[in-house]
Amino acid sequence: DLLARKAKSLITPIVVTNPEAFSIVRRAQDHETGVGGFLMELTPIGGAAVAETGEGAEIVREVVVPLAHGIHARPAARIAEAARRFAAEVALVAVNRRASAKSPVGVMSLAIRLHDRITVAASGPDAQDAVTAIAELIESGMGERAGEVAAHPVVEAAPVVIASAEPAEPGVLRGVLAAPGLAIGQAVRLVAEEIAVVEAGSGASAELAALEDALCVVQARIEASAANGDAARKAILGAHLAFLDDPELTAAARRLIGEGKSAGFAWRRAVGGYVEALRGLGDRRLAERVDDLIDLERQVLRALAGEEETARALPAGAILLADELLPSQLMGVDPGQTAGFATARGGPTSHVAILAAAMGLPALVAVGEGVLDIADGTALILDAEGGKLRVAPDAEALAQAQSAIAVRHEARAAAKAAAHQESRTACGTRIEVFANVGSEKDALAAVANGAEGSGLLRTEFLFLERETPPDEDEQARQYQAVASALEGRPLIVRTLDVGGDKAAPYLPIPAEENPALGLRGVRVSLWRPHLLKTQIRAILRVAPLGQCRIMVPMVGSLSELRAVRAVLDEARREMGITQAVELGVMIETPAAAVTADLIAAEADFLSVGTNDLTQYVLAMDRGNPELAARIDALHPAVLRMIDQTCRGAARHGRWVGVCGGLASDLAAVPVLLGLGVTELSATAAIVPEVKARVRGLELAACRALAAKTLDQASPEAVRDLIKSFGV
Repeated sequence: DLLARKAKSLITPIVVTNPEAFSIVRRAQDHETGVGGFLMELTPIGGAAVAETGEGAEIVREVVVPLAHGIHARPAARIAEAARRFAAEVALVAVNRRASAKSPVGVMSLAIRLHDRITVAASGPDAQDAVTAIAELIESGMGERAGEVAAHPVVEAAPVVIASAEPAEPGVLRGVLAAPGLAIGQAVRLVAEEIAVVEAGSGASAELAALEDALCVVQARIEASAANGDAARKAILGAHLAFLDDPELTAAARRLIGEGKSAGFAWRRAVGGYVEALRGLGDRRLAERVDDLIDLERQVLRALAGEEETARALPAGAILLADELLPSQLMGVDPGQTAGFATARGGPTSHVAILAAAMGLPALVAVGEGVLDIADGTALILDAEGGKLRVAPDAEALAQAQSAIAVRHEARAAAKAAAHQESRTACGTRIEVFANVGSEKDALAAVANGAEGSGLLRTEFLFLERETPPDEDEQARQYQAVASALEGRPLIVRTLDVGGDKAAPYLPIPAEENPALGLRGVRVSLWRPHLLKTQIRAILRVAPLGQCRIMVPMVGSLSELRAVRAVLDEARREMGITQAVELGVMIETPAAAVTADLIAAEADFLSVGTNDLTQYVLAMDRGNPELAARIDALHPAVLRMIDQTCRGAARHGRWVGVCGGLASDLAAVPVLLGLGVTELSATAAIVPEVKARVRGLELAACRALAAKTLDQASPEAVRDLIKSFGV
């Protein structure tokens, strides 16, 4: 009692003295408690902190994998890189199968998928640190969490497009889109020559030295190529370097050399074992990583033979044809001479597909064996978006393709030239065209492309992949940098959108059966209001006041908006701000769309996040590659939700924007405007074309089109209707 009356603080520090064995998974916070009340919940690390093994104590920790495409090549490489920093033996265990965490190929062979529960295990002097580091790396998502696709377009593969069941068309081969575009060119066949190796070696020491020299040569080549490449190339080559340094792969080769085999035979046999293992997993995405191993096999064997990697001279407009194209083959061609490629096999999420998209080369995969029968020099039309490779086209088809390409080029050039003009429809209606950004660099690119502001600043870049949340000063500096880069243009800042499948290490969110329906977005902000208040205060410090608008993600009810408004008003009072600050919501849930009239009564604006809205309306996980071809935001059900949102907002005179992926779809622009959308926030690169599209539209015609789309039965029917619209 004396302490309570005399002390300046009644805060009692509670210290967990053995954090290597226990972690706090839940704690009381931001409310009063009484005698016997809940304080915290402790759990042994990994559910069983120490497991006795035949070799001594082993530290284990269970994690749930949040990566949208599981642990494939690039994540496996990062795990191996992190594991090699420790002396401890570190392993991943999945469904009673175990692989060294220091072996990226071994980790891949576990076929770990999204939401799998796996165990990180380690033994040795720094085992606890190793387990913690690897577990937290996996839990961070490594930039590939389910739902983060749009935030990382550089390394994201093209969506799967299923070839239609149309009747066979003479002279036309059908395939799967790997990278978009339309090209005319001539066939250039790439045939991988078989590299012969002898089985018997000439002495273990000589063969080991030859293998080490070859590995060093290939490593140097890959590092040089990565140094001059873009982000996509660096990420893929980083995985190749990790494979090259894989201790299990090189150990297998050395064992064979010790048995009297040649370096070439040993390397081929070691790689072949993993190739067969990956092909036998039944996982399409992991099977596509086989190409990377085959690529490294070929490069090392050429280095053993003393052969230089020389780029093949190509004719202008070459369309490469191959059974499968290896990443090093594509990186070795002159992009100025290459018009695109088509392969008999391969998949749309392969590394060559990612590289093609980054290089701007149209590409088709899974075209079939017919592509190998095409003679060199044959004229071709490659229509990647249509999934067609037209062989030896007639004069009429060539003329149509040339006209289409010319129209595309002219339209893009004209759009770029007029990018900085104000965006208005042909009938004079003002439509704001903004850009989605995630950094100061993105904001500069947006301005350069004519964006009239930013309709979405993703603030997660400040909060993820760190041990503690950013403080108010750090946030204020970063937001100010973005605002300054926009040179006074409007900046809509989305409050923190983490939780569920995008958990931060410092947020003790328990594992969830369905993260997409769990703690995320505004639910996390209201669960931890001190984080929300700190973020709002940082936003309010951006000068000039009023440039920033605040937008709340994943709102499902008016009560959530009111709770955030209360925090905003409290922060304004504390900071002496009397000027009103706009507070809007993202419409991402069906609940928000159908109650838009209620929400709009108190929100200053509404912005539709079509990526999440589409997955919730269609009940399809947008991180599932098997469903990618069926998830289309132009589905009539999604359009009806947007229509209801716009009508609800109109009752209260609120404007509606779209900041999801649909705003970057040129086909969707007339429909969105027809439904009542007056602001589009697209990717920076497409902003000039979106503005050009807007300028060619009459609102009356857009409204008539939009009304018809709501009565269609499928997204395909909607897209056909838009084509007939004739813009």
